[in-house]
Amino acid sequence: MCAHWGVDSATKVTNELYHYVMYNFGKPEFWGRSLSTVQGRAEGLTKEEVELLHNNGTKVLPIYNGVKEAVGYQQGRTVGINTIFHARRLAIPEGTILFASVEPFVLIDEEWIRGYVDVLIPCGYRSGIYYNPVQGDFNIAYCNAIRNDPKVANQLILWSAAPELEATKRSESPPFNPIKPSSRANVWGWQYGRDIETHSFDTNLIERKLYNLLW
Repeated sequence: MCAHWGVDSATKVTNELYHYVMYNFGKPEFWGRSLSTVQGRAEGLTKEEVELLHNNGTKVLPIYNGVKEAVGYQQGRTVGINTIFHARRLAIPEGTILFASVEPFVLIDEEWIRGYVDVLIPCGYRSGIYYNPVQGDFNIAYCNAIRNDPKVANQLILWSAAPELEATKRSESPPFNPIKPSSRANVWGWQYGRDIETHSFDTNLIERKLYNLLW
């Protein structure tokens, strides 16, 4: 299987940062960025960044970072609505995957997952969740969600944060082998290396079918 290599960052993509990654790690095939500014966590994606990335042949992986608590069906719908709002504000085309970032410290239940997926389906975007399969409550919540609504397992794409290895150059990236939930799941992304010391970004591998859903 051919995996695509890329990075994600909470900070804005500048020419300086892009060229640092390219010359020290390899050309990123995609770059994960936050759809909006979240105080203390992430700077919001700008149209100038999108132009810089696209002009360099790098796709955008859109991330919604505003999830503070992932509990309840209605809250899942609300996050989905907010994610779609920011995607449309940036003119992200339908058919693109939108990832909600659920950190290990965030409470999550199965109703929230179902609510998030249900909102994105009729709006033309693909639903994705960034998650940690080892820490936190995601694994239990996900398995309960697909037990209560089997379509979640077909519609939802997952981006795993484990196992956490050392960040590497593109040419030295490991085989694609993320930790998956204990139930049936589409785990098509893996953030395998975190927080480069000199510049704050993470290294990732994704399957081709996820790469084709990026912007």
